[in-house]
Amino acid sequence: MGVEAHATNERVTGRRWTVRLDPVGRGRADVRVSCSRPACAAQVLPSAADGRTAAIAHLKAHLRAGPAPRPSVQCACRAEECHTHIRPAGPRERPVPWRCGGAVVLAVITDREGRWWQVLECCSRCAAAHPTAKVVATAPAAEAPARGDGFRADAPAPAPPGGPAATTPTFSAVSPHFSHSATAAATGTAVPQQASGPRSSAPRSAPRSARPTRKRPPRGRIAQRLVPHDLRPVALRDELTELGELFRAYQARTEPDLAVLADLHARKAEAFNAWAEVTADTGLRLDARRAEQAAATARLQHLHRIGQAPDGEGPAVVRLLTAPAQWNHARAVLAHVAENAPLPGAEARLLVLMVTLRTAQSGVGNLVGQDIKGLPLQDPEHLVGQLVESGWLGISGTVEELIASRPESPTRISVPSLTPDEDDPGPFTFGRKLRPKLSGWAQRVVGEKKLRKGKTGADVRLLALALATGADGEGRLGPGGEGIGLDALASWCAVDPGDLPDLVDRLTAADWLAEADVTGTLLTGRLTERVLPLGCPLT
Repeated sequence: MGVEAHATNERVTGRRWTVRLDPVGRGRADVRVSCSRPACAAQVLPSAADGRTAAIAHLKAHLRAGPAPRPSVQCACRAEECHTHIRPAGPRERPVPWRCGGAVVLAVITDREGRWWQVLECCSRCAAAHPTAKVVATAPAAEAPARGDGFRADAPAPAPPGGPAATTPTFSAVSPHFSHSATAAATGTAVPQQASGPRSSAPRSAPRSARPTRKRPPRGRIAQRLVPHDLRPVALRDELTELGELFRAYQARTEPDLAVLADLHARKAEAFNAWAEVTADTGLRLDARRAEQAAATARLQHLHRIGQAPDGEGPAVVRLLTAPAQWNHARAVLAHVAENAPLPGAEARLLVLMVTLRTAQSGVGNLVGQDIKGLPLQDPEHLVGQLVESGWLGISGTVEELIASRPESPTRISVPSLTPDEDDPGPFTFGRKLRPKLSGWAQRVVGEKKLRKGKTGADVRLLALALATGADGEGRLGPGGEGIGLDALASWCAVDPGDLPDLVDRLTAADWLAEADVTGTLLTGRLTERVLPLGCPLT
């Protein structure tokens, strides 16, 4: 007893370290890879894919260079009172006090999103308790000493000469890899034989390890909760287990399906409510309420994407820009132009906006004369020349050649402030496919039929853009239909606040606005149904 206690007290806690993948900053694409080991410096990579590749390579380098798992260490998660240990498989198997059972392994645990990887030196039963654990290497199991020599049969055998470092690990012949499971044959784990003693003169008919054991049904997992194997009714237990599997299968899909996701959340809400009634668990009721909200949100987003109205309220608006992310990017472009326009005046603001949308992704693009002559500009050649002289715009050729260019021979233009480089990725985060959609949307608003027929100026069309991005889903201006501040509108349109009532009247005459009212500080009203497809609703 004294020797066993001494061996337990002298055991060393198993190793543990973590490799993480974190964003560098809000709105940036680059990521930081860090390791909890003190000698490892953080790395900054340009994208999440590059960061994940670097993190896995860093982890594998540690696994190749580090020592093998030691058969006599104390389980790393047991040291922190882990509650996920698996119980022994047989009724007579008793774990030693310093681990719950099985050989010592080196396991890698990760989250589903691939944001961190943790290496643990623990026993195999502890590794099996984690659903994402992958065994990298296994230490050979030491044989139990014979009974009657002063030790218990289940006490750990003394380490071989030379200490744990002299033990040969059971690595694969190739470089370390993550395996989902490790059998006794693959890992080299020895099966302990029954010790012989003075009262056992003849071998038993079958070794203890070969006897059949009663196995409980597998436990399901859903929303980080284990489904009790004795949960009743059985139909509820089966429904929760199936839902957990369906959610995991949905997370593995390459393309989202919001209709399927909404149905899963609705089933989860119903099942969690039933589970809460059985167990009287308040946490389950709160989870059920959150699942109901998630189902309603996913279903509404699905209806918006397919152009249908919720709850049969009539035909939904088929918008030119269909997703909330696209609406937010459109507002981001307008805000950038308002803050960085190189020249004053509404006409310069409108031209800068259209050129920005042509070059937003890479800083370069193509332009033809009709793109400029189609805008309400009094002297387009002079305005383009001013932008070139200010250094904001670069063109291949002269201004006259740009104005005269045709679609079959467009003019190459560039905007240096929008050109990304290694230190500055640029002001916009949307992808290459979204840029032409945003440009087409702005052209549709600025060149809308009644605005063209009414010969409205650049200031009126800038106001139309501002109102298209400043109304809710029903066309009411401002958040909750409370209106938009006059100072913000005047600043965007590059006009005096006193000129706004006239601009509002011109938009009302062009059937853009209805019920418009200009007060001391706000413009209230709503967009007409005719122009709702051009809107970017506030979310």
